[in-house]
Amino acid sequence: MMNRVCLMGRLVADPELRQTTSGVSVATFRVAVDRNFQSKNSAEKQADFIPCVAWRQTGEFISRYFSKGRMIALEGSLQSRNYEDKTGAKRTAYEVVVDQAYFADSKPGSNSRADNDIPFPTEPPQFDEPQKGGSLSVGDFGSFEEVDTDDGDLPF
Repeated sequence: MMNRVCLMGRLVADPELRQTTSGVSVATFRVAVDRNFQSKNSAEKQADFIPCVAWRQTGEFISRYFSKGRMIALEGSLQSRNYEDKTGAKRTAYEVVVDQAYFADSKPGSNSRADNDIPFPTEPPQFDEPQKGGSLSVGDFGSFEEVDTDDGDLPF
């Protein structure tokens, strides 16, 4: 059996980080994921708003580095919970339990590549041109020795 979910979308609101009574960190948030098709009645793309939960270091990472509107890529599994609402009706809730989270956009506030921490050279690196004319000789390869691979016997 397999239960694997991969999502990429935008955070609907800032993640909420809480601690359980035993001190375990848990972050809850929702991700808006665009659908691959458009409705015939509307020119707007439709989106699904998917509830997610991340435990321990993953939850701390998400709450520290992601905020409302940031693009996030997630890997996890789908989990269902049964509960009773205020009226006593039985309900089922589905959520993605996040195992891994990845940045899916550039840093906030960076509008150009020059703002990123990645160095971007203005000119390509210079390489020495190989010497023209003549062929290579054994002396061009330094102190290598020739290996005799023929032992005279066939392996079969």
